[in-house]
Amino acid sequence: MEKLKKTPTLRFPEFKGEWELKKLGKITEKVNSGKTPLGGESVYVEKGILFIRSQNVLDSKLSFENSTFITEKINNTMKNSVVKANDILLNITGASLGRSCVVPNNFTVGNVNQHVCIIRLNKENEPYFIQPIFSSEKGQNIFTSLQTGSGREGLNFQSIRSMSLAFPTLPEQQKIATFLTKVDEKLQALKQKKSLLEQYKKGVMQKIFSPNPDSLDLKDEKDFDNSIQQKSGQSGKSHKSRFRQDNGNAFADWEEKKLGECLDYLQPTKYLVSSTEYDNSFATPVLTAGKTFILGYTNETNGIFENNLPVIIFDDFTTATQFVDFPFKAKSSAMKILVAREGIDIKFIYEAMQIMNYEIGGHERHWISKFAPIDILIPCLEEQTKIATFLSTIDDKINHCQAQLTNTEVWKKGLLQGMFV
Repeated sequence: MEKLKKTPTLRFPEFKGEWELKKLGKITEKVNSGKTPLGGESVYVEKGILFIRSQNVLDSKLSFENSTFITEKINNTMKNSVVKANDILLNITGASLGRSCVVPNNFTVGNVNQHVCIIRLNKENEPYFIQPIFSSEKGQNIFTSLQTGSGREGLNFQSIRSMSLAFPTLPEQQKIATFLTKVDEKLQALKQKKSLLEQYKKGVMQKIFSPNPDSLDLKDEKDFDNSIQQKSGQSGKSHKSRFRQDNGNAFADWEEKKLGECLDYLQPTKYLVSSTEYDNSFATPVLTAGKTFILGYTNETNGIFENNLPVIIFDDFTTATQFVDFPFKAKSSAMKILVAREGIDIKFIYEAMQIMNYEIGGHERHWISKFAPIDILIPCLEEQTKIATFLSTIDDKINHCQAQLTNTEVWKKGLLQGMFV
């Protein structure tokens, strides 16, 4: 039998000795959940005691968005499930089973429902050391093995208490916890930066594509920020932020056209993939217009769409779109491949389509009958290109931020595998 390893692969050099295997129940003061108050949602109030549900317990973070509250009176009837700072909260049912977080130090008072388990450690153990174990691949595998019920979608208190984990001394726990907390702070900062960039782009697009033109000399994001500040005190009309020509002159007014006059469409039939035996080692991506975008990679060499790039791929049923500037094959015959007509910058059209408000009506095809006849305001090609380039610069910043975020998440995953036994 293989001997159980009792020291981690990655370790701070000042610590020596083997870690000790303990059951979670031996180091906890409390392992239990709450309940839904009598009356359910009807007894929730706008202000009061925070009532924590599974949607508030995110990966390594307690979210206060869409918070629900109960009265002090109801909270007093649920004293056994009052939440305290430094409690570990663990989702024990449903699709989010295994998601966990530590309650922040500045937390005052709250309660939980039956879908969230409170794990309160004794003073000799560090919650910010144990919660990352829960989030790790090892922890998730343990939760999967402990699930009960016919659908295997629940954890009970007995199984949680029976979990065996390896523990170092408290000082080493605290050292690891401090380090991983800094990693999580970096991740949160990157997520916030990406969110702000996405909000910024949305605001930029609303300014550019709104009605009532107002000429401005815009070259980069700083100029755009200044223009927004200059207009912050104005009211009464909505402004379209305009670019100027390189010589400083204004571009001509925008003209109204049908979307179908700007884009032609191709059927994907010649470019459909024959086999769905995908492999990441293959060269050609297989695309969908939905959020998944790249379904996989194929080694098929015939029927690759590689001319007339870039294009927009359009799901004729859902109206989802993706901008594509690389060779690809398609999966669905319901996709339209949209190509730019003469005098049109396709990136400009793609961005304009992202802010179109359109409600999908039934299971029907939409491009020819619904989208092609839509009226759209179009500037001259030079101004289209300036706008497209400007928005692409913001996209590059968002993509760079996402790459940093992905790399940091992969790095953290490696840390979690190496720093624990």
